[in-house]
Amino acid sequence: MRGTTTLDGFRVLWVGIKREPIVFTVATLGAVLFGVLTVADAWVLGWATQHVLIPAFDTGEIGTDMLLWVVALFMGVAILRAVGIVARRLGGGIMYYRMQSHTRRGVTRQYLSLPMEWHQRHPTGQLLSNAYSDVEAAWSPIMPLPMALGTVVMMVIAVVQMFIADVVMAVVGLLVFPAVVAANLLYQHFSSPLMTRAQGLRAEVSEIAHESFDGAMVVKTLGREVEETDRFRAKAHELRDVNVRAGRIRAVFDPTLASLPSLGVLVVLAVGVARVSSGATEAGDVVTVAYLLTIVSFPIRAIGWLLGEFPRSVVGYRRAKAVLDATGNMSYGSDELPVLTTGALLEVEDLHYSYDADAPLLRGVDFDVRPGRTVALVGATASGKSTLTSLMTRLVDPDAGRIRIDGHDLKGLRKGALPRDVALVPQTAFMFDDTVRGNVTLGADVPDADVWAALRTAQADGFVAALPDGIDTKLGERGTSLSGGQRQRLSLARALVRRPRLLILDDATSAVDPEVEARILASLRDDRDEDGDDSAASLVVVAYRKATISLADEVLHLEDGRIVGRGTHAELLATSPAYAQLVNAYETEAALDADAGSATDGGSRA
Repeated sequence: MRGTTTLDGFRVLWVGIKREPIVFTVATLGAVLFGVLTVADAWVLGWATQHVLIPAFDTGEIGTDMLLWVVALFMGVAILRAVGIVARRLGGGIMYYRMQSHTRRGVTRQYLSLPMEWHQRHPTGQLLSNAYSDVEAAWSPIMPLPMALGTVVMMVIAVVQMFIADVVMAVVGLLVFPAVVAANLLYQHFSSPLMTRAQGLRAEVSEIAHESFDGAMVVKTLGREVEETDRFRAKAHELRDVNVRAGRIRAVFDPTLASLPSLGVLVVLAVGVARVSSGATEAGDVVTVAYLLTIVSFPIRAIGWLLGEFPRSVVGYRRAKAVLDATGNMSYGSDELPVLTTGALLEVEDLHYSYDADAPLLRGVDFDVRPGRTVALVGATASGKSTLTSLMTRLVDPDAGRIRIDGHDLKGLRKGALPRDVALVPQTAFMFDDTVRGNVTLGADVPDADVWAALRTAQADGFVAALPDGIDTKLGERGTSLSGGQRQRLSLARALVRRPRLLILDDATSAVDPEVEARILASLRDDRDEDGDDSAASLVVVAYRKATISLADEVLHLEDGRIVGRGTHAELLATSPAYAQLVNAYETEAALDADAGSATDGGSRA
């Protein structure tokens, strides 16, 4: 999309024409029919003036037959013109809404296919703006396009008829065209930057609104309503001011465009009176040319309105097309994971990753998880544990190193192959506005017996059974009717119901009380014992609590992006003071608080 705004605008329209050629053809034919018959009105008017009205002044009467012919001509033209209007408007509307629907579906499909690293670089407000206001802006000129093309035909026929009627008056009337072209060029020059800025501001306004609604609890509990309102107001006012400036330019452009043909009509009438007085032309020809020039003013306004929409359309299309063309720099191969009933073999080799090139997060991470074994990742905040889970599920790609499952590099797998065998349960559990069953199965064809089995393992069957409609209970947006621990348990059931060969838990029970967490871990352990080590899913757990860590066959201690300790929980407690201090931090803090409370009580008694 390069070049002038006008050329780019026509390129956008061409995309829509290629997408809907039949509808466009029908709409354009309707518009052409309307245009031809509008010009025919001028011919009928001129013919009636010359052959009916002027003779009537001479004879003092109008023949009934002639009057019926004139009425029939006007009625026939009006009916056929109405047919053209219906075809034009219906076709234009169908094109407009189909192209919006097609582009929106394409944008949202692309959102779902793009990797997480792409989403991390694009705020939610921008994504909402791309899918809604940008798409709407992109196709805003396509509804009036058939009308504009029909009026072009109408204008060509009208101009030819003007020259047939009187060459001099036609030349005088058409002097308005250079002025119209100049007005359009000036309008696009001044409005394009404003339209670009307005579309960007719409995304920023959406982002602020989205953040405020998502963070409603933080805003309200910390009393930040005024500050959030002011932040939104400032950006909304900036958008308002840009739109007002664009509106002022449009307010000058539209009247100028409408007045130019009217000025042309006045000049034509003045010249026509002089030519009739000199006998160079007839009165009917003056009426015909003046009326035709009035008709020509309508195409000029229609084309001007179409061109006036081009700046906003081009900006919206570019923004939506940027999403459709995005790749996220993540390529896929054609490999498939083997169909096995045993746990997956996970191998991580010399892994490096950084969000900022100057501050690497993971450096030379090496470990493996044998089939059916459990490995716990333990480390302080910002040591890279959650990032490592994202890498293992290929939400992002490493800067260097390799991750293999059953000997297959994740980068060599075909798109969609990994989720069949690998499931991640994040700390933040997202619930859809759907039933419990819908949130657990996510539309997959899973028997209810398997759903309840997953719920039992996740210790969610009790509270689900107590819901008004059981697994058919609607949870509402983001599952707001549930507690944080209940949402986490449903999120775990969502992963378990798919029977993954590698299950990754990123502190997935942090909102669950210790008693329930112990039952969840015991249930996972019981399932694994029943299946046997090799046949059970391999398990990677990001953990803080001792109860969770004790589930693991092996513990990896991460510190500053490196694995500094490896062994069982008991071995690391005995050999690594840093590990012991980390896992005992909660108990130590609780003990200090208890001691402080005892000292306070003692001082009070003294």
